[in-house]
Amino acid sequence: MNVSAPGLAELRERLGSSLFTRVAGPSGPDNRARIHGTPGPRWFGPERPVRRVHGDASMFIGGLRALLLQSLHPLAMAAVAAHSGFRGDPWGRLQRTSTFLAVTTYGTADDAQRAVDRVRAVHQQVRGVTAAGEPYHAADPHLLAWVHIAEVDSFLCAHQRYGAHPLDPAGCDAYVADMARVATALGVVDPPRDHAELAARLDSYRPELRATREARETARFLLLHPPLPLLARPPYAVLAANAVSTLPRWARAPLRLPYLPGLEDTCVRLTGHALTRTIRWAMTPPPAAVRPRPAAGGE
Repeated sequence: MNVSAPGLAELRERLGSSLFTRVAGPSGPDNRARIHGTPGPRWFGPERPVRRVHGDASMFIGGLRALLLQSLHPLAMAAVAAHSGFRGDPWGRLQRTSTFLAVTTYGTADDAQRAVDRVRAVHQQVRGVTAAGEPYHAADPHLLAWVHIAEVDSFLCAHQRYGAHPLDPAGCDAYVADMARVATALGVVDPPRDHAELAARLDSYRPELRATREARETARFLLLHPPLPLLARPPYAVLAANAVSTLPRWARAPLRLPYLPGLEDTCVRLTGHALTRTIRWAMTPPPAAVRPRPAAGGE
């Protein structure tokens, strides 16, 4: 059965609205209007690669990958488990994170700075001791740097594999440099500013990484038991499989995640491209219809 053009447009609008509400929350439309519509200087101009990466559907895969990778640092994982409320309100956490990324990427410089100030105030309050007796503080620059590096590596990795317009090497370096601007504002000391520095800094954290019980439970929650309706489970499973497939092998083994190179290079990657194309289609407004020229004597 063929879907009529009006029916396809309605499907596109419903799917796009549902995805946007899930990611941005009920205040999403108002936030979007304020972020994009408020005049004033921005941290990043329209030509900057951070806008290309953060505006692409590949961020759905990159965001999930970042959560899995970040969980391997026991201090970061302890802070999330004790203070973030991700199990009780996972969508609220996602919505707050997506709003922060949108404001710092596209919003005015003043709004971006206010968003950073709010996050830094929250970080000052997040402190405690792990089950192993290790103290943690979310404002610790070393811990902040790990969270930043894991995010940047994940967003860039997903974009280069699934993005509509992957960056060239110079663009990858420029994206890392763009994100360093945000990291510095958040309190990260000397964040990486090109792709080579990013890879080196990620490797330097490996001796500190391990999968705690909380990390493995988080992986199971994110990958196998997401708080979603039944109809949304199959596409989410595709998203999850592709997020896992982009992780390096050294990050999978501690979380007890499978490594299936033949399947991942064919079926999983193909479904990932199909999913991101569908999300991109749904969330990109269709071109405005050309209004017919009124007949003589018309309005």
